Amino acid sequence: MSRLAVLIATFAYVGLFPIAPGTAGSAAGLLLYAALRASARPMLELAVIAALFLAGTWAATRAERSFGRSDPGPVVIDEVLGMLVTLALVPVGLSGAVIGFVVFRVFDIVKPWPVNRAEALPEGLGIMSDDLLAGLYGNLVMRALAWAIPGWIL
Repeated sequence: MSRLAVLIATFAYVGLFPIAPGTAGSAAGLLLYAALRASARPMLELAVIAALFLAGTWAATRAERSFGRSDPGPVVIDEVLGMLVTLALVPVGLSGAVIGFVVFRVFDIVKPWPVNRAEALPEGLGIMSDDLLAGLYGNLVMRALAWAIPGWIL
């Protein structure tokens, strides 16, 4: 089971990328977003977000034990989730998706309140929850940008 957990938690080993694994995980999330958006099924997008949160919480908890430390760098399923949440149901084009990537990374790194508090939740729940909240902040920013400067986002 721990091998499956590490596979999921590292998003098929993307998290083992030697430089900036969190950014690599976010980039993988952007690719998953593109595939989901191409399906033109918003409910599928939401279902994948819910499934990633549940599977990621389980996998991140077990991966912490496998790696022997709290919130290990190779665990990037949370970044994948955060990217999907940032862009969920926001009508963006390629430039908007890239802007969403940057917006999410900023919130994920800065961790404004209550993102920083969610990180303190136990095990995989904390790992996943802070990126879920960072993604929600990102989604709000993306919606505001789509309203304010639609030419750049859509």
